[in-house]
Amino acid sequence: MPLTPSATRALLQGLGITPKRFLGQNFLVDGNIVRKSLELGRVSAGDAIVEVGPGLGTLTSALLEAGAEVWAVEKDRALFAHLSTALVPQFPGRLHLVQGDAVELPLAGLPEEKAAGGFKVIANLPYAISTPWMDAVLSGPLPERLALMLQREAAARYAAAPGSKDFGAISVFLQAAYEIEPGHRVAAACFHPRPDVDSCLLSLARRADPFRFPPQTRAVIRSCFQQRRKQIGSVLRQHVPPSTVTAWITQLTAQGLGPQARAEQIPVALWRQLQVE
Repeated sequence: MPLTPSATRALLQGLGITPKRFLGQNFLVDGNIVRKSLELGRVSAGDAIVEVGPGLGTLTSALLEAGAEVWAVEKDRALFAHLSTALVPQFPGRLHLVQGDAVELPLAGLPEEKAAGGFKVIANLPYAISTPWMDAVLSGPLPERLALMLQREAAARYAAAPGSKDFGAISVFLQAAYEIEPGHRVAAACFHPRPDVDSCLLSLARRADPFRFPPQTRAVIRSCFQQRRKQIGSVLRQHVPPSTVTAWITQLTAQGLGPQARAEQIPVALWRQLQVE
């Protein structure tokens, strides 16, 4: 079970740790949310799980007690040291802990052979790294499922539909590879210290035919959304040959859009048809 807020404060004080806002250190103190994370991740014995930001080990312990093998990346050196002495010895050979930046180690050092056999991700993502971390995940072996604790704004970007102000490049890249299932609101009171905003527990299931955009296409799509107020035809002409623009605009027009459309109006299925040489 998670530590109570008072027990969390006492443990942090004993470890000499002051929660760091810039690292998004808000520690989970609600057992229902821990159980919901495992439920949405469909965690079972024998699963290979990647965890981002284990913190004091509340979720980590629950994953290990469920019989999973866990690879976890923790940036804070003091928390890493605490977990190394308090938790790793309890689960010999099943908790693989690495100290580092989750954007640089998005899969926490998960071995290639383990990734090839299938794995899941449980992540409590700080707002500042939610997009770069997801970009990194989408560039490597794709998890079967993800259960992500996100600030509400980040969850809105991941799940946004075309035509909304939240729909952006990361929405396109993510939704091309994953089905995003209904989220679960998480109140600020579920954390210590309380964050300034509510969070969302989001579940993602890999599509049967996950699509990944080539690097050049990803760069062009990002540029289109960086100039989201401009007409798509004029933006594309800055980045790709005229023949490519003409071919893709023809497809947009057939779907009721055209060169005057803005990036946020274009659905994922049509972005998939963009061929950048």
